[in-house]
Amino acid sequence: MSDSRISKLFQGSPLGTEGHKILNVYCTAGYPTLDSTLTVMQALQDNGADLIELGMPYSDPLADGPVIQASSSTALANGMTIEILFQQLKGFRSGRRGITVPVVLMGYMNPVLQFGFEKFCQYAADAPIDGIILPDLPAYEFETEYREILQRYGLDFIFLVTPETSEERVRKLDSLSTGFLYAVSSSATTGGNTNFDAVEQYLQRLQSYQLNNPVLVGFGIKDKQTFDAACKYANGAIIGSAYIKALEDAEDIETATKEFLGSIVQ
Repeated sequence: MSDSRISKLFQGSPLGTEGHKILNVYCTAGYPTLDSTLTVMQALQDNGADLIELGMPYSDPLADGPVIQASSSTALANGMTIEILFQQLKGFRSGRRGITVPVVLMGYMNPVLQFGFEKFCQYAADAPIDGIILPDLPAYEFETEYREILQRYGLDFIFLVTPETSEERVRKLDSLSTGFLYAVSSSATTGGNTNFDAVEQYLQRLQSYQLNNPVLVGFGIKDKQTFDAACKYANGAIIGSAYIKALEDAEDIETATKEFLGSIVQ
């Protein structure tokens, strides 16, 4: 999808150049308060995030570590649902302070299927959201059942690969993905400590495959040092748990976001 917001973003960030490295920041919809979703997104855009990964809270998140799980629990207790999220996102790109950066929804199949997969895609496209990440959607089901629906609504779909994913499987998931490929830095959950020497070898291996999609690295990226290390052999990196932690005790979302992102994109 050469004209999607996500592909346009990466056109300025060719792999292996000294160009701008993409900073994708994860936030949980409905956290810290039910009505703070757009405030958080605006603060991220205003303070250097190139892409926003908006998490849809779920009670049984497979890939999420304790920090993001706790934020999900808070958001659910606040009353966040997919329906409410789409209400909040209505017109979020319009107005003087509209969100212009690409936005990707990240979540799990169960709530999406309960909402209705095609209805979900339609609402996402209407918002408009740019892409979807559903880590528990198997590639075979994506290919045979869901890809056509996502394409019909012009939504990018991003698959995850890990250090254990074989070359053949990486190439397959790369061929199915549009937008970018999400390289999980380790086979742990989000927010853990990561051995970046091992990650470097893994990212060099991915780079040697000369994949179709740009690569963003996630899991264990928490500060400037880990962001820079992750970006050495990738187009950019994804920060989640560390940002959620920064919001946890924040009196003011804008100030906390400015301080946190400022320490990474100095």
